[in-house]
Amino acid sequence: MSLIELKKISKIYHETKVPVTALREISLSIEKGDFAALVGPSGSGKTTALNIIGGLDTPTSGEVFIEEHNLADLKSEELINFRLHHIGFVFQAYNLIPVFTARENVEFIMLLQKMPKAERTRRAAELLTAVGLNDRIDSRPTELSGGQQQRVAVARALASRPSFVLADEPTANLDSTSALGLLQIMETLNHDYEMTFIFSTHDPRVIKRAHRVITLEDGRVVSDAININAHDD
Repeated sequence: MSLIELKKISKIYHETKVPVTALREISLSIEKGDFAALVGPSGSGKTTALNIIGGLDTPTSGEVFIEEHNLADLKSEELINFRLHHIGFVFQAYNLIPVFTARENVEFIMLLQKMPKAERTRRAAELLTAVGLNDRIDSRPTELSGGQQQRVAVARALASRPSFVLADEPTANLDSTSALGLLQIMETLNHDYEMTFIFSTHDPRVIKRAHRVITLEDGRVVSDAININAHDD
């Protein structure tokens, strides 16, 4: 079985007078080692799909399997624990804890996992070095540029040794140089460690480097293609 399987996923929001259908029976498989982008115009359903894969939202119908676990079978606490150990998240807004240093932000996930302090410290330093921030390990978010903060967020996403990383518009707030640097780091992690990345994006810089581009339109998958020019700059 694939790393991730979406089977006939639909999502209808009833918060407004007129129900909004975000996803319409989409089926999708993500393999280990994918470097995939969910793309499409605003309202196409890409962020909803990402949130459902991450267990942050539940489908109206259909099933989500991650490493053969049906997310619908997990109780609330079990789902929280599953996310903690299996899924890394990188958000557009960084979501770093402002009073923590870069190291402490990366360690936080491992603290929740009850990892011993010595191992947390070692792994945080290792990950921050991997994303090129070994000299900013004791800096707080306000002392870092946007690109550096997002690199800390990537290191934090990897800290739990997840099965895959979900990145929702990770380059949206970055200039071209920072965005390219971040993408190169994630591509290296994908290549060297076979870390699976799934992006939700409309950024052409991300789409250009994604190895697989999945296009959504009106809640449906309209294209799923291998990007043969993914490594071109």
